[in-house]
Amino acid sequence: MTTTTASPAGVEREFNPVEAQAARFDLAAHKLNLDEGLWKVLRYPNREITVHIPVAMDNGSLDVFTGFRVQHSIARGPAKGGVRYAPDVTLDEVRALASWMTWKCAVVNIPFGGAKGGIICDPHKMSMGELERLTRRYTAELFEFIGPEKDVPAPDVNTNEQIMAWMMDTYSMHMRQTVTAVVTGKPINIGGSRGRREATGRGIMIVCDEAVKKLMLSRDNTRVIVQGFGNVGSNAALLMAEAGYKIIAILEVDGSLYNRHGINVQKLWEYRQRNRTIVGFPEAEAATGTELLVADCDILIPAATENQITSRNADRVKCKILAEGANGPTTAAADEILADKGVFIIPDILCNAGGVTTSYFEWVQDRQGYFWKESVVNEQLETIMVSAFDDVIRYADVHQVNNRIAAYMLAIDRVAYTIRQRGIYA
Repeated sequence: MTTTTASPAGVEREFNPVEAQAARFDLAAHKLNLDEGLWKVLRYPNREITVHIPVAMDNGSLDVFTGFRVQHSIARGPAKGGVRYAPDVTLDEVRALASWMTWKCAVVNIPFGGAKGGIICDPHKMSMGELERLTRRYTAELFEFIGPEKDVPAPDVNTNEQIMAWMMDTYSMHMRQTVTAVVTGKPINIGGSRGRREATGRGIMIVCDEAVKKLMLSRDNTRVIVQGFGNVGSNAALLMAEAGYKIIAILEVDGSLYNRHGINVQKLWEYRQRNRTIVGFPEAEAATGTELLVADCDILIPAATENQITSRNADRVKCKILAEGANGPTTAAADEILADKGVFIIPDILCNAGGVTTSYFEWVQDRQGYFWKESVVNEQLETIMVSAFDDVIRYADVHQVNNRIAAYMLAIDRVAYTIRQRGIYA
């Protein structure tokens, strides 16, 4: 048998998030027989903004950081999407994430379009003062392009409630009035929503519950591996463990853990809070992340970054359910391999939509000045996530496609329908 090696160009295409998003979009648009003109409109962003941000550093020097904001669509409402701080942020990545946000909002049927932002920086090497100055200048540069009726940022990789508070305050200072609805994911005492911090993890659990029912499994016998123990992964693991799932492995960048009898996630979370790492946790054995990603389990939750399940390891994945907590964790090439293996995929634009759904609730609460109890937030979240899961499964059955393409078809159909209704302004 001859073994072939992917060309560097082929590998680059597989790992480029824009290519991954476009491949899924094109296939779904083709299945829908989408009009060629609408195909072009939806394939490209409405607006791309690049800013170069001067920041006075603590040592007295002046540095310049590059930031992006891409607004993919505002057809169904204001653009919506997070802001990430990382040294490997690229415009292509932000483009892909913005389009994924459009489809994500449409899948759960909330009145937002898609956007995303990012700044090329290493926040772990910056002081709080430097991060505040960076955030405020970035917000000021985008002042004309964001707002409750235009584009509503939120936390993402390496950003948090404090970053959102600085963004909200900077925007409010320019407006000369307090505008809490300009961002979501804020601290509760300045307009944040109860339940927002746990929302993405809770949404993952809700759709996993639905998948488990569909595959006639039971929570108590369902073994779960979670990649990533940040906000999304830790909350998914905590909530699912509390609900009866057996969390057998946690994967992190600096070390991974395995216990076939189940990890006490609450104890692990407390250990990580004290030690700032999961390494050395005494009630589980150290393991290699690359091996655990393909270890035997019932549910695998990649909740870290893009391109974790690829053509290089998809043939070795042993889960029954792949619940995509991260954005773009599975490449298009891996999709075909997983389909052949019969893996039930809960695609990212459905699986991790709990965050943007509760961000929508936060935006609504800010605009009406009335805040809901956490039980109400969670109840509304479950209603929307279950309905979206059912819609995607129905599309998959009717059109005889996999869950990912069904989710894209559902989303594209909803956005295209709105554009047809509105017409094209000329």
